[in-house]
Formats: sequence, C-alpha cells, structure tokens
Amino acid sequence: MMVPDRTGWVRTVLRYRGSELPRTKNRILGVLVLSILVTYAEKSTSEQLFDVRTIPFTLTGVALSIFLGFRNNAAYERWWEGRKLWGALVNTSRTFARQAVTLIAPPADATPEVIAEVQDLERDLVHRAIAFVHVMRHSLRDEPLGDEVQELLPKSEVEGLLNESNKPSAVTFAIAARIRTAFDRGFIHPMHLPTLEGTLVALTDIHGGCERIKSTPVPFSYTTLIHRIVAVYCYSLPFGLVTEVGVLTPIATTIISYAFFGLDIVGDEIEQPFGYDPNDLPLSAISRTIEINLRQRLGETDLPEPMRPVREVLS
Repeated sequence: MMVPDRTGWVRTVLRYRGSELPRTKNRILGVLVLSILVTYAEKSTSEQLFDVRTIPFTLTGVALSIFLGFRNNAAYERWWEGRKLWGALVNTSRTFARQAVTLIAPPADATPEVIAEVQDLERDLVHRAIAFVHVMRHSLRDEPLGDEVQELLPKSEVEGLLNESNKPSAVTFAIAARIRTAFDRGFIHPMHLPTLEGTLVALTDIHGGCERIKSTPVPFSYTTLIHRIVAVYCYSLPFGLVTEVGVLTPIATTIISYAFFGLDIVGDEIEQPFGYDPNDLPLSAISRTIEINLRQRLGETDLPEPMRPVREVLS
C-alpha cells in the first residue's frame, strides 16, 4: 500500500510511482500518436477526410462514465471489505492471546511441573495464533510458507501443512485440538471453553471472508466489456474530434484518454486487494504488527522490527 510522505498539491499531481501512469502510459501514448497522424492527415489536404460528429462520443462517454463508476465502486468495496477483515483479524488475534493467557490456568494445587506445562501451553497457543496469521497471508497470496511459520510451529506440523489444501483451516484445527487437551487436563473451566471456541470461529469467519474476496472477482465478462469499450472509445476519439478542435486534437484526446484509461486501471488494481501492487493491502506489515503485539503479551523481548515502507510502499 502506498504511504507517501505528506507533500504539497503540486508534488501529488506530478507523482509517478504508485499512480496509474506506469500501467496506462503506453495506451495513452498510442492514442496520442494516432491523434497526431489523424490530425496531420486531416490538415494536409483541402478535403475533409473524417466527417464524424461528436454526438455519438458524447452519449457513449456519459454511459461509459457510469459503467466505470459502478465497476470502480465494486472494486473499492472489495478492497475496503478486505481491509475491514484484516482489521478484525488484528483485534481477534489480540483477543485470543488475552484469553489464552488469562482463561487457561493450572489447578490450585498444581505442582511446579504442571504450572510450567500450562505456561508452555499458553505460549504454544499464542504462537499458533501468530502462525495462523502468517499462513493465512501466504495462502491469500498463493506463496509458500515463510520462515516465520517454521519458527512458530513444530517441524512435523509444518511438513504436514505442505499437503493441506486449506492451510489456515488446518492451523485452527490444531489449535482446537490443543484447547481440547487443555480442557481434558482441567486447565480450562467449562464456562470458558465456549469463549475460546467462539474466538476460533471468528478467526475462521475472517479467513472465509478473505477467501470469498479472492475467489470471486468481478465477473470477467463485465471487466472485458469495460476494457473493450474504453479502448474503442479512446482510439476512436481522434476521428470524432479532429473536425471540431483541429490541431488541438492530440491534446484533447490525450486528456480524455488519460481519464478513461486511468479509471479503468484503478478498478483493475484494487479489485484483488491481497497482492503486491502498490495500492494493495499491506498484509505483511499487518501480520508483523500482530506478531509483535502477541509476543509482547507473553513477555517476550526478542521481537521482530515493525515493517517500514520501501520506496513509499508498505507490503
């Protein structure tokens, strides 16, 4: 996600990195070149070569603006829902860590060995909650498990995850199994067990919501239709404007095509918010924040550093 330094209006207008220009410049350049050729052909002869009225472009432009607005709204809703889900993941992970540390306790007459066992169990559950966050991020980004997961889970479980089709679900299943063991040992009060289970359900719901966003994009036929209409409209503009604006046709078409190509590409970029595009969600930074918060609740001091933007992009 772009996190630029606070700059003035002029620098914001002239900004290139993180804007839509890197992905639209070639399309806009194509319209500019075509406009120059059409204008030259029209002005190099005394006859009128392109007798096209502007009314069709006016009507089409209005309809196209509405379609682009609808698609961009749908894309932004997906982006914002993804951000809300990851915000809920932050809070739910903190809640689970608090519950694991406070609701799981040794019996009153426990021996030092049992007390140490409960403390190890609490630490194990919190580490598994952190692992769930990292595994969920890797799953949404279709990438292999990172080293941080191998540091949080036993080697045998990490190897078992490699064969799982739904790795985050497997992690929550293992957490539930550990909670059941703690309950059987008498470390969890019967009234507290549903509370811990409810938090696991919330984690599963968050993961399911993110999976829904990832696996259900805006219908491809609708996206293709918008791309085609925008392309036809922008590359047809020179023929409709040359008789009206003359030598200013390249400037007019470049400005109009910049607007339509830009709106089109913005919807594309934020439609899938879990990737590495400059304006996608900073899942790695959020995961690191969760890890730091939960490890601090265990009293650990060897904590990873918070992630910082690289060239104004927070991944």
